[in-house]
Formats: sequence, structure tokens, C-alpha cells
Amino acid sequence: MSGRIAARLAELGITLPPVPRPAGTYVPYVRSGALVFLAGQGPRRADGSFASGQVGREVSVAEAYGHARLVGLALIAVLAQAADGDLDRVVRIVKLFGMVNAAPGFGEHPEVINGASDLFVEVFGEAGRHARSAVGMGSLPRNITVEIEAVAELG
Repeated sequence: MSGRIAARLAELGITLPPVPRPAGTYVPYVRSGALVFLAGQGPRRADGSFASGQVGREVSVAEAYGHARLVGLALIAVLAQAADGDLDRVVRIVKLFGMVNAAPGFGEHPEVINGASDLFVEVFGEAGRHARSAVGMGSLPRNITVEIEAVAELG
């Protein structure tokens, strides 16, 4: 990978993880015209394990923010694959939909999903600013802390 965004990733000390294999009967992304719809990803650590637990109970907001950042890295890796390795083709991150495995009464969902949102702005600048939903769920697959999906526009 080369170009302006690759240089920005290097400047930030970021190495993208491998694109995760789908955990079911779906594909990591679908392209429709200029839009790329990225399947939901969970917080996969470098060893392949997932961060798990309910935010607001076993997991702090700060930890979950880090988990959302991990998901953002996975989403950028999938986006790089969709863009044939050229992240400079990203015109805009259009939308994020973030789900938090939240304990009853938890209300800091936006602060958690900011982990991914902040990363997209760090990497893509103004093109990384996006529309977003950040919601709480009673549970997520395999008890992961967060799951995030995204839509991006490619040029």
C-alpha cells in the first residue's frame, strides 16, 4: 500500500490487521456504485481473541473506547481490500453504526464508539467525518464489547 493515507498510517504508527474472515454466511464488504458497505466487525486482538464483556459492568468506557478503535482498524483493513489496496480512493466515510454490549442503565454509548470515529478522522482527516449511530444492545455475538459497521464512498 502506498499513497497519502498509507503515509498517514505510518506517521501514526498504525499497521492494519489482516482482513478478518467472515464468521458466517456473508462477505466482508459489498460495493454498490461508489458506495462500499462494510460488514460489522468486532474487537479482535492481535492474538485473534475478541474483547468481551458488558460495558458499564466488567468493561470500562476507556477500555471499550480502545475496543472500538480496534474495530475501526479492522474496518479500514477491509476498506483497503475493497479499494484494491489504495486508501487514497476513499472519498468519504459516510456512516458508522456502532453497537455497544451495554449493562442495563448504561448511557455512554457515544463515548465508546468515539474510539472508531476518532480513528477515522485521524486517518482520513475531514473525509473521515461521518454520520453515526451509537446504540446499546442487551448482548452481542460471542459477548463482544462492541460491533461496528460502516459505509464509505470510493472514487
